[in-house]
Amino acid sequence: MDVSYPPEPWDLHGRSLVSAFLVPAREAPPVPAGLRPLRLLGRVVVAAAWVVYEEPSPLTYRELMTTVLVREGWRPRVCITHIWVDSPASVAGGRELWAIPKDLADFSVPGSGTDGAYAMRLRAAETAATVTRGVRRLPIRLPLRFRIAQDGVVHGRSGLTVSPVSLSSPIGVGRASWRVDPTGPVGFLAGRRPLLTLAALRFRMRFGS
Repeated sequence: MDVSYPPEPWDLHGRSLVSAFLVPAREAPPVPAGLRPLRLLGRVVVAAAWVVYEEPSPLTYRELMTTVLVREGWRPRVCITHIWVDSPASVAGGRELWAIPKDLADFSVPGSGTDGAYAMRLRAAETAATVTRGVRRLPIRLPLRFRIAQDGVVHGRSGLTVSPVSLSSPIGVGRASWRVDPTGPVGFLAGRRPLLTLAALRFRMRFGS
């Protein structure tokens, strides 16, 4: 059965927690042909993010994703390597509009704010969980623009699809402890401590063109 979803761009609102990791290149998730991971001393920058999309977003849902900082030629890009949501409409829209490889999962997230315990389950087994504490708001509001690059078929055309994203949010910094199933799809993060954890406390994001 077809699932309907909003046309792009999506004007999204919510809160997010993002942890940055350095993963040895040989253990990092692969990226599509035509993209090269940005490396630092033989390691790849991988970000893992919990996101809660809230009203007045066109869709409200929860999300966990991992991304890799890459370049297309000399142009910086972000590539989403793994992503789960709890909305069939978001799965369909992400795949068909932007070639984002979304799948469904079950989530438990804090009811408000960004401090608290996050968890995601696949097939009734915990795949990833995070406890975050002590998020402190910084005296800045972050404006951010970037482009994601994904490989797939969009509008009948295969290859890389590059999509613009813009985001604005007050920012916080905190501490996060991650627990990841080493045999699961994001096992490359198992046992690793994040270098930095930031919180988008109340973001507005425009995704797509």
